[in-house]
Amino acid sequence: VQLVESGGGLVQPGGTLRLSCAASGFTFRLYAMTWHRQAPGKERELVASITASGASNSYADSVKGRFTISRDNAKNSVHLQMSSLKPEDTAVYYCHVVTHTGVYWGRGTQVTVSS
Repeated sequence: VQLVESGGGLVQPGGTLRLSCAASGFTFRLYAMTWHRQAPGKERELVASITASGASNSYADSVKGRFTISRDNAKNSVHLQMSSLKPEDTAVYYCHVVTHTGVYWGRGTQVTVSS
């Protein structure tokens, strides 16, 4: 299983970023996917999740209304559209999946929100 995140970077407060996670090594369409983040000195936290079909999703209260998770089962990818970014969104963002063979994480992509 491989999860590769991309799309992070430096953005000003109020800006937008779109993160992507390319998945391989498992039957992507069968599993829910999640995005997590970890800020310096803080524990990793769940940001957003999406069901296998993409029909349902959920968000942490801190990002609700600003972030949107989506997936493309034809392309084995999951995305996180982030808008109205705040300095407190600064963190490393990780793609995550739990399959029948185990728990897998990507290496993460850094998002920095700063003026």
